[in-house]
Amino acid sequence: MIIIITLIVYFCVIFAVSRITSANATNATFYMAERKSPWYMVAFGMVGASVSGVTFVSVPGMVLKSDMTYLQTCMGFIPGYFAVAFILLPVYYRMNLTSIYAYLGHRLGERSYMTGACFFLLSKMSGAAVSFYVVCIILQRFVFDGIGMAFPVTVVCMVALIWLYTRSGGVKTLVWTDSVQTLCMLLALILIIVNVAHSMNMTASDAAKAVAASDMSRIFVFDDWMSTGNFWKQFISGMFIVVVMTGLDQDKMQKNLTCKTLREAQKDMCTYGFAFVPVNLLFLSLGVLLVFLAGQGDEALSLSGDELLPMFAATGDLGVAVVVLFTIGVVASSFSSADSALTSMTTSFCVDICRRPDDVRLRRMAHFGISVMFVVFILFFRMMNSTSVIDAIYILCSYTYGPLLGMFAYGLFAGGKVGDRLVPYVAVMSPVLCFIIERWAKGSLGYTFGYELLMLNGALTFAGLLMSRHIPWAVAGTTGRNGR
Repeated sequence: MIIIITLIVYFCVIFAVSRITSANATNATFYMAERKSPWYMVAFGMVGASVSGVTFVSVPGMVLKSDMTYLQTCMGFIPGYFAVAFILLPVYYRMNLTSIYAYLGHRLGERSYMTGACFFLLSKMSGAAVSFYVVCIILQRFVFDGIGMAFPVTVVCMVALIWLYTRSGGVKTLVWTDSVQTLCMLLALILIIVNVAHSMNMTASDAAKAVAASDMSRIFVFDDWMSTGNFWKQFISGMFIVVVMTGLDQDKMQKNLTCKTLREAQKDMCTYGFAFVPVNLLFLSLGVLLVFLAGQGDEALSLSGDELLPMFAATGDLGVAVVVLFTIGVVASSFSSADSALTSMTTSFCVDICRRPDDVRLRRMAHFGISVMFVVFILFFRMMNSTSVIDAIYILCSYTYGPLLGMFAYGLFAGGKVGDRLVPYVAVMSPVLCFIIERWAKGSLGYTFGYELLMLNGALTFAGLLMSRHIPWAVAGTTGRNGR
């Protein structure tokens, strides 16, 4: 019962913030927060928006298989955020964009614009729904089963809550609610670490020394080039992950584009870019402490990494306080990701697909319809009840960002001339070729692709666009609106 009461209080705070920020809201408020967002609030809120509920659960368990080598990727995030701040943001601000995919229309052509927007909508709906589904399963198992609530009711209620507090204020509301949710997530994480250390009679200093002395504290891998954990592969991949999944993602960029000036947006992005190393260090340190705790009892660690934190935090083994903190942390991190996803998809649908950014009625209908589709996707994953389906969706999402990387890189560095009529085919064929190459490399060379597959995907798309410019019928009359 105390968990339910805590959640009620939590959502009362969120709705209070929503009520205040959505007063006299217009489409300009919903899409761009009237470009008046304080940069420091955007920066703080983006930490939570970038850490999904799945991340909250999964990252601590990474130490079971890869120690703390994930921090190599997080280090790569920093130059990635600088690249977005000083290469992409100036372009978006100079063009005064609401949707970043309009850039493709200006530089490459109409089909490129639609292809970019469609790839975003496909990947965001699938990826966000899978992530939220996993969180719903966790909450259903550890919270709502206890009060007899059916899973479909849980999903409908949770998505309805997101729809209710975002339907008027949109991104303006998210700037402030994400800050509240980030604060809740970080407090929950820190207090869970404190409780875990206390359960082993450790002070904060003792816990830090124990983590540092552990074999699982290994961060750097320089000696194995074939390993997916190699430092340079992880570091460079981290840079490209940020460029693509932040700089080329309407979901992540929309709030950054609401800052008053380009300079403030750059300060915002660089600030929260540095935050991911210490935040993920805390998550991984929690994982090490949980492994120590398991070693003191009878718990077996022949489990997947995703089960490490729930095994202790959600079962009550560490007390009711940790159960409450775990629930708040998962809800805060998952809602701050899902609400951004629904708002950005509504924006892209109205601005990119329908080209009616001023139509209030369309925006409201689209926001409701996308929320309904979100529920349908989640319930579909539940019906399939197969980890292979979920894995397939994650793989699909990882492939769909590569063409966006290739198209934006082409627009920035190769000029506006392109075979626009061929762009949709190039964008589809590049991931297919990547899949074939990945399978061949694993079977013939014993090489396992990691995040670097994203770079290969983008490079294939870029090469395909270069070749398309030499096909006269594909280029004729399709140069981007602005040329070069």
